[in-house]
Order: sequence, then structure tokens, then C-alpha cells
Amino acid sequence: MCLAIPSRIVEINGDEAVIDVDGVRRETSLLLVEGPKVGDYVIIHAGYAITILDEESARESLRALNELVSGEPL
Repeated sequence: MCLAIPSRIVEINGDEAVIDVDGVRRETSLLLVEGPKVGDYVIIHAGYAITILDEESARESLRALNELVSGEPL
């Protein structure tokens, strides 16, 4: 099972991006998505961005994940 956590693109260098999840930054490939931009939220699988999410959906998913971790509604 894989847990997909929305990650925000903070930098793009060709087909590679730096993504941020709650202050943790990693590099990922953008080869599988069309037209990504800095500020977009993406879902990552095995080092590749596989889909771009709208900001509202990404923030709702992050809120729900934070709620699960903290055990308290936000």
C-alpha cells in the first residue's frame, strides 16, 4: 500500500523538481506530468511526480493527514 502525500513544487530545473512536504525537501522527476509550475501540488510515486493536484484538494488532503497524525480535528 502506498500513501500519497501532496507535495508542493518549490523549484524546477529541466525535468527535475525540488518538492516540499512540511519543510522536508526532496528531488523528483517531472517526466510523467505535463506543464508543472512552481507552486503546483503533485503526487509522487517512486521518485516521479505522477499527477498535478489543484491547491484546494491538496490542502484538504494535508489537513486530513495532519488530523490523523495528531488525533485531533483541525
